[in-house]
Amino acid sequence: MALLQWNDTLSVNITEIDLQHQRLVAMINELNDAMAKGRGKDVLGHILAGLASYTATHFATEEKYFDRYGYPASVAHKQEHRDFTAKVMEFKQGFDEGRFGLSVSVMNFLSDWLRHHIKGSDMNYGPFLNAKGIK
Repeated sequence: MALLQWNDTLSVNITEIDLQHQRLVAMINELNDAMAKGRGKDVLGHILAGLASYTATHFATEEKYFDRYGYPASVAHKQEHRDFTAKVMEFKQGFDEGRFGLSVSVMNFLSDWLRHHIKGSDMNYGPFLNAKGIK
């Protein structure tokens, strides 16, 4: 069963970003499923690395629009991105070094953060960018 379900309440009404959000949801679910099935460290490490990499790509997409169109809340939003990236890298490094495994609390953090970030901060830029012609 999926840890996080995509639905219309997560849509920011910008196709490119919604598709990226859907991919992030799928990656978190893939990591959760692999963890639940007791997959090996190499598989989990690969999925976690992919999630970290794709998150950076996604944040760069959002921030490109913020900079291009002068999104007024960009400073705070970018800080949220940096904080999340640092936390994911902390998880990945700890996992890679064998200091800790992936736990339910890590998976809950990832899914809760993504859900709350999209429904909170991301929903604020949707109408702003829509008004600039970004759909």
